[in-house]
Amino acid sequence: MPGKYMRGAILQFMPTFLVPLPNVIIFQYNPETITHNWSQPEPAGGGEAHRANPLAVRGLPGESFSLSISMDAGDMIADGSPVAEGIATVSGIYSRLAALEMLLFPVDATGGGGLVGSISASAGGLGASLTGGATAASRTVPESQAPVALFVWGPGRIVPVRVTNLSITEKLYDALLNPTHADAALGLRVLTPEELSAMEDGPLKEIAKTAYTYSQGLRQVLAIANLANAAESITGMLPF
Repeated sequence: MPGKYMRGAILQFMPTFLVPLPNVIIFQYNPETITHNWSQPEPAGGGEAHRANPLAVRGLPGESFSLSISMDAGDMIADGSPVAEGIATVSGIYSRLAALEMLLFPVDATGGGGLVGSISASAGGLGASLTGGATAASRTVPESQAPVALFVWGPGRIVPVRVTNLSITEKLYDALLNPTHADAALGLRVLTPEELSAMEDGPLKEIAKTAYTYSQGLRQVLAIANLANAAESITGMLPF
């Protein structure tokens, strides 16, 4: 349809007991600017190895994204979706903000965690406190890890990321003080294959590894395509 365009999103597959459920945070408005940061991989170290090859490095370069997204409850209502209208009417944009905030909370690495597991754990801790048992703070914390999400920016860039920082500026509120307009500044770090290999085996791990392999493969293909400009561009550039 005319006027339709692709929106960016952050997609988190939440582990459940059956199949992973996607929690999709679609950008209401695509950011006008995204900063794509790169850093050199660590040197291989000192000693004989460094003297043998001073250019050797350990691992892959660091990759991260910085972007800001805007959210507005009024425009969510105007979009015409009955579900979006109902949520926005009751809670403004709080549901979207909550979904972003949950990307910073650790989840159960054994596959029973995610958003549902976090709620269950919180309820269990409250129940133990009321009955005189161990509190949530005093219990042994199960193995957990920061959530892995997919940063989706068009069909050519789908990468597994971890949220490194989140800053939300709430600007407007409704009568119940639910936020109705806000800007969120996001920092995303792309996870390496070595980090992805530490994930629990299962669909989540395979999805994240496939996304990384796909985006890296496309980058390599496009870099090779740029060789078509090499011969013409280098003419007269070098004195030898």
